[in-house]
Amino acid sequence: MKAIEFNKTVIFRDNYPVPEPQSGEALIKIDLAGICNTDLEIIKGYMNFSGILGHEFVGRVVKINGDRQELVGKRVTGEINCPCKECEYCQKGLYTHCSNRSVLGIYNRNGCFADYITLPVDNLHIIPDSVTDEEAVFTEPLAAAYEILEQVNIKPDDKVLILGDGKLGLLVSLVLNQTAADVLLAGKHEEKLGKVEDQGVKTILPENLEISKQYDIVVEATGSAGGFEFALSLLKPRGILVLKSTVAANKEINLAPVVVDEITVIGSRCGPFKPAINALEKKLFNVKPLISGIYKISKAKEALKLSKTKGCLKVIIDFND
Repeated sequence: MKAIEFNKTVIFRDNYPVPEPQSGEALIKIDLAGICNTDLEIIKGYMNFSGILGHEFVGRVVKINGDRQELVGKRVTGEINCPCKECEYCQKGLYTHCSNRSVLGIYNRNGCFADYITLPVDNLHIIPDSVTDEEAVFTEPLAAAYEILEQVNIKPDDKVLILGDGKLGLLVSLVLNQTAADVLLAGKHEEKLGKVEDQGVKTILPENLEISKQYDIVVEATGSAGGFEFALSLLKPRGILVLKSTVAANKEINLAPVVVDEITVIGSRCGPFKPAINALEKKLFNVKPLISGIYKISKAKEALKLSKTKGCLKVIIDFND
């Protein structure tokens, strides 16, 4: 099968073996796969990962090893964390924090930049007929945006600021704008901001932000090392800072404002797929304007190159013949 492998360098394979599903797993034929910033960070050395890249996908089940044979032929996407179901975190239902988990295309499990993948059947979610493949490939990052609503009670009188107009920041703005709160997205790129302004999201350029402690909740999604302290300068005392950026940088951080202003800091990662799929099915917003390009697997080099360019949003790889 065709696959994009990473082993200290990116390797485009035409003859990678098709995986065999283990007990309780499904074999899935990939239709579309989305390139995520995490994939680009892995190429730079993040997580010391070796194997097939990719974790955002939509495809069809072609084989089940075990129960749930009714899933064969279904169009699905899948949660990326594969838990052991036995450790203390799994016993508490905290599967995304399983001590022994593998993670699709990120840790100890080949990813979806390939013709076929395997995943536990418990990870799979059926895609409704009204949701296109192009929309369905956004399920995983959209679920990460919905995780904020699982962690934070956003009230109608809250002032919410989202920092960062990358793919995740834009998705977070679309999700949080469905609440009754006063939501504002700050980003540096007018073209990107315009893709959600058209859908009712209020936006602002950073240079036009009043630097004062006026927001109840700030979501930091800039992907920059300086985002943490900038967010603190905008939060009210006893405000909530939601961290979506995973920046590994040796940077000194002044934590005094966290203590003095009694700020609650919440790390936020993977999220629930069901509300993400429900939002796509109900057309609560339109994710298609966030697509910068769709490339056949034969043009995967061009797809990866585009995904690294400034101003690029979601690039999708098409594995259909």
